[in-house]
Parts: sequence; C-alpha cells; structure tokens
Amino acid sequence: MHALARSIGFEGPSQEVARRLIGVTLLIDGVGGRIVETEAYDSTEPAAHSFNGPRPRNAALFGPPGHAYVYRSYGIHWCLNFVCREAGHGAGVLIRALEPTHGLARMRERRGLEDLRLLCAGPGRVGQALGVDDSYNGKALDAPPFRLLDRAGDQPPLEVEVGPRIGISKAIELPWRFGEKGSRYLSKPFRPPN
Repeated sequence: MHALARSIGFEGPSQEVARRLIGVTLLIDGVGGRIVETEAYDSTEPAAHSFNGPRPRNAALFGPPGHAYVYRSYGIHWCLNFVCREAGHGAGVLIRALEPTHGLARMRERRGLEDLRLLCAGPGRVGQALGVDDSYNGKALDAPPFRLLDRAGDQPPLEVEVGPRIGISKAIELPWRFGEKGSRYLSKPFRPPN
C-alpha cells in the first residue's frame, strides 16, 4: 500500500477514517478533487450494507481495507466507498462530496452541466462525475486507476464539521457524517447543533 494509504490508516474504525479523508484529493484516471464530505458505516449498525453479514452484493466490504466498495443506489447512481477496518469486519466510508479540481471538462461532460459546485455534491454525482461503475468494486485504492494525494504540508489545518448522516432511515442519530467546515461543495449544509 502506498505511503498515503498507510497514513490514512484504512485499518482503523470507519469514523476515524472518514474524518481523516477530509482534504485528501481523490483521482480516478486523473479526474477528481478534494474530498470535502464523507460518511462512516460499520457492520454493527443497521444503516450499513454490511449489517446482515456478507452477501455477493457487499462482498468487497468484507475484504481487505484500502479497497473500493461500489454499489448502485436506487438502481440509478453508482456510489463509491472506501473499505476500512480489518478484513472481514464490514466497514466503509462513503465519499459524499468533492471539491472538483482535476479533469473539470470530463466531469462536466459526464454530468451534463457547467455548475462547478454541483459536479460532485452528493455521492451519486461523485460517482457519475468520476465515471465510477461496478467495474471498480473491490479494486485497491493504492493502484491505478485510483490515486490519493495528501494535502500540502504548508496549508492551514482543516476544520471538520460532524453531524448525523443524511439520506438514510436507520441509525440516523449517529454523528458519522464529516465535512470540511465552510466548503461550498458539500452535498447539504450541516445542521447547527441543538
């Protein structure tokens, strides 16, 4: 596994990995951007695809950490997750939003729109903009077509917001959604704490 993948520590709990991924640049065949929003999932909670154990559809989630888990949402959108924790556990991080930085023309072509803010604001949009499909399921994140780039060391630290996950109906109380504070590229704003 390349140095960045090791420093992210995909072997860790999904909530920790989800937080550490904020600010990392994700490229697929040179197209992508900075990760600005993630959500953590774990086999111990009912919103996770791994909650009921291994199945053919979710097998990648039970494989080695540092690999992709791709699924189709609502039969329409391909969504990209990074497998984490130890092999066999069933945990992952959903990539919810990117700040587009690389391959903008390609993303605009794939999405059929010009608005930079909306290119990758939501997991289905991320999948479409990056050209993700089921052929990426199970692929290692430290080998082509994937490339992960750490933030430059001279940049100020990022402030990360935390809140409940969105777009699900189970375990909605868990504060397992992470986002770059103030980013205009989030899928939805974070709600203020009660």
